[in-house]
Amino acid sequence: MIAISEAAGNKIQEMLAAEETPDLFLRLGVQEGGCTGFSYGMGFDDEQHEDDQVLDVQGLKVVVDSDSVKYLRGLEIDWKESAMGGGFTITNPNAIATCGCGSSFRTATDAGKPDSDC
Repeated sequence: MIAISEAAGNKIQEMLAAEETPDLFLRLGVQEGGCTGFSYGMGFDDEQHEDDQVLDVQGLKVVVDSDSVKYLRGLEIDWKESAMGGGFTITNPNAIATCGCGSSFRTATDAGKPDSDC
């Protein structure tokens, strides 16, 4: 359902190791907002909810809330290094439009609620 490149997996593992909270996992989600209608959420969490979908992706525990699953099927997360540093990149086959920075999107069936100040 979700793919994480080796480079992104290594970076996530490195970031998890730097945290002092035990039993953290990667939480992915989608919220309404952003310039295009939906924004990605990606961060560490230690609270799992009953309706969460739990995945094992390259040895990482990845948790997705039930409302976000339909937007994240086929999602690919990568890590890119550049002269200015590094960052995660997201490729979403469900997105038909994205903003310039790639942090928001809309799908063919759902436009979300874009922020009015974008």
